[in-house]
Amino acid sequence: MKKIVLLGVFVLLFSCTKKDVLLPQIPETIVSEVQDHSPIYMFFEVKGKDTLVDVNRKNSISSTNWLFNIDKRLPLKLIIPEIQKLQAKKESSVHKSETAENYFTYMDSKKKTLAFEPFTETVYTMEQPTFGVEVYFDAHSELFVDNVKVEKENLQSYLDSLESDKPNKFQFCFSKELSFEAYLKNRFLLKKLNFDTPILQSSTIEFIY
Repeated sequence: MKKIVLLGVFVLLFSCTKKDVLLPQIPETIVSEVQDHSPIYMFFEVKGKDTLVDVNRKNSISSTNWLFNIDKRLPLKLIIPEIQKLQAKKESSVHKSETAENYFTYMDSKKKTLAFEPFTETVYTMEQPTFGVEVYFDAHSELFVDNVKVEKENLQSYLDSLESDKPNKFQFCFSKELSFEAYLKNRFLLKKLNFDTPILQSSTIEFIY
């Protein structure tokens, strides 16, 4: 498999399908290169008044790293069920590799290069959590902690200020109407949080509802 390192090459790949994917733009790079990969595309489509997702997974090989190229305009309610299906497909494959990862593809808006966000360990559920402190991003990307509006730049200090006789369990939640680009930006924000006992206070589960 060839690795994708240049925007021009990436655009050529899309031109072969005669469809475009508008990638999210975020001003930082988590992973700069991924080798031995298979591309998966989720295209944005409109039919009448309905927004649809068109998934192209023809080239997904279970033994490789998967690059999820998702149009930034798509809402989570359309893409998360597709991601869940693909995660299950890869996990159940007899050809899967224990070292193969899943990545979201995006553009580093500062460097003007492709970048990748790993999400192999993330478990998505289309339900609301039944316990813990809800850290929730609504459809407009506004942030609420247990229904209290919090400015994003104050999130760390606000969470630190919450009193409890034991470590708080923070549940990361997102509106199903949130766009993929907004979701990815908020995911990056959450990754910057620091916890005294991460294994107790955070989780790989993300709630979409």
